[in-house]
Amino acid sequence: MNRHPLESLRNYDPIAIANYYKPRPWQVAWRLISVTYMFFGFLLGCAWDRWQDKNKSQPKRAEQLRRIITTLGPTYIKVGQALSTRPDLVRQDFLVELTKLQDKLPPFSTPQAFDIVQRELGKPVTEVYAWVSEEPVAAASLGQVYKATLHSGEEVAIKVQRPNLLPILTLDLFILRWFATWFGTMLPLNLGNNLDAIVDEFGIKLFEEIDYVNEARNAERFAGYFKDDPNVKVPSIFWDYSTNCVLTLEWIDGIKLTEIDKIQAAGLNTDALVRIGVMSGLRQLLEFGFFHADPHPGNLFATYDGRMAYIDFGMMDQLDLNTKEQLVDSVVHLINKDYDQLGQDYVNLGFLQPHVDMKSIVKALESVLGDIMTEKVSDFNFKVVTDRFSGLMYEYPFSLPAKFALIIRSVITQEGVALSLNPDFKIVQVAYPYVARRLLTDESESLRKRLLEVLFKDDKFQWARLENLIAIAKSDDNFDLVPTAKMGLQFLMSQEGEFLRRRIILALTEDDRLHTDEIQRLWQLIRVDLEPGKLWNAALGAIRTSIRDAMPQAIAAVLPISLLSGINS
Repeated sequence: MNRHPLESLRNYDPIAIANYYKPRPWQVAWRLISVTYMFFGFLLGCAWDRWQDKNKSQPKRAEQLRRIITTLGPTYIKVGQALSTRPDLVRQDFLVELTKLQDKLPPFSTPQAFDIVQRELGKPVTEVYAWVSEEPVAAASLGQVYKATLHSGEEVAIKVQRPNLLPILTLDLFILRWFATWFGTMLPLNLGNNLDAIVDEFGIKLFEEIDYVNEARNAERFAGYFKDDPNVKVPSIFWDYSTNCVLTLEWIDGIKLTEIDKIQAAGLNTDALVRIGVMSGLRQLLEFGFFHADPHPGNLFATYDGRMAYIDFGMMDQLDLNTKEQLVDSVVHLINKDYDQLGQDYVNLGFLQPHVDMKSIVKALESVLGDIMTEKVSDFNFKVVTDRFSGLMYEYPFSLPAKFALIIRSVITQEGVALSLNPDFKIVQVAYPYVARRLLTDESESLRKRLLEVLFKDDKFQWARLENLIAIAKSDDNFDLVPTAKMGLQFLMSQEGEFLRRRIILALTEDDRLHTDEIQRLWQLIRVDLEPGKLWNAALGAIRTSIRDAMPQAIAAVLPISLLSGINS
């Protein structure tokens, strides 16, 4: 069988794709006509329903939209999956149907799948596997999964890529990019000229997702980050039976996070699962900088021993250190209500152009986000921030950098998964203590600098912020104040901490009074955690470490003097 010329592409290349389809306008035109015809019928039906005053609930229209998207194939299915995680953009009746796009899709034939396995592995299926299920156990947009047993006895999942995938994806990506380039600025979205960049980001991730070797490497890297976390499960990869189009990995026996009744019947704690999911998501973004960009319920399982299992690593993304630090900066400046600096943070992150008039932007940020940090923590969620920020993007010259589309999708999806398990769960009750603990305990210089920015404003020590930070961190059961106190003592007694020592002494006596009330409130907050024995040991440990670190400097300073004395004598 002749291979399609674009099947040799291993990475997304919009120029190569355009060079192939521009001389073939009939292919593009036929696809455009098909897509337009299907959506025109749907939109006409919606207009008729509105005219007939049947717009309150449209389960039949929602099902029609899902069928259209399924018929149009993998590219549109991926777009539909992204929309299925956005309850802020999609009505509930449509959301229910779009959620079915995550793993309830029509499979392709098993003989076809086995032919692909044989072609890729170079052996008949029966020689590679002792047993394979007759039908796929799951069918997704880009491939389908069979349960199997190796001749060595291990239970495995075989992921087989859909046939003729690249020709379909490349044609749709070409049309989407052409549409974004010519009509993007006419859409009611304040994305400016970045819509084609978002299509390109989408294309890059799609090509990464259909490369199963890349997915296998991602899985092993992800597993390495979580190797010391007993609550997160990642399947092992069987490299001898994996290629670009076939992936063999450890079978995970678990329950989908959407199957709440089964989770409860198994005696699993839904709140505990939510905490695992939120914590693992925060660690991906703020610690590792390597995060799962598609954590929808079809990709997450609860294991019967209470762990969270990730099973799909095709769509991952990487945050560089500079971006992570800039994100932390924006959070710190939001906490401090420093809107001038917050505006600059958005310039640094690419949401605003450097030449923009910042005065109106700063006023808008203050009016829209000013009460975020004064609201009760229990009432706060990411949707509040995204809704308000979306309003700003319509009125002011904000644009969404392509690299942040996946971050926002990942965070919103994580919150959506958490709320599906427990609608009353407040994600920030887990996230807030984690961020506070990171600020208080992280040994990196960059986070220490940001902690100081939180604790000092206009050169005055913010006692209330320190109390709030400790109280929030203490609400996390894993937070131990003694190591934090030891680390703080070590830093204060070090050469680096000299400047902070002076500032704390000034803070204790600022405004011409001794701040005994604030110290007493702090002591009442922490005294239960600071047992005298533990505190004494922590203090001794800090002193020993400081002396050990100071010894080389002292020797270096004294040695030349001793040598000079010996020479002079």
